[in-house]
Amino acid sequence: MRSSVLDVLPSRVRRSLTKFGADLAVARRKRSLTSAMMAERLGVARSTYLRAEKGDPTVAMGVYAMALFVLGFGGALGDLIDPGRDDQGLLLDARRLPKRVRVKKEPAAV
Repeated sequence: MRSSVLDVLPSRVRRSLTKFGADLAVARRKRSLTSAMMAERLGVARSTYLRAEKGDPTVAMGVYAMALFVLGFGGALGDLIDPGRDDQGLLLDARRLPKRVRVKKEPAAV
């Protein structure tokens, strides 16, 4: 059965995944690891790992995350959308700030 993600995946995202997979392959080869060695370390079939190197969007995110960890990029995934580096989110927060702040008056004591 074919995944519906393939039908709706924007071309920009598809290109990014393809580049990411190619970068995984380069990093693996720089470390003198075979695809079989990587698959074993990830705990997946070699065919699944090879699909990840091709940027297949149906490969589970955990496989990509584990590949990053095995290659020494374990922290990279956690920093991708760090709120402190989210320029768009920070801009939206700034727009939501009130123009002025009013203090509520306490009711008079009886």
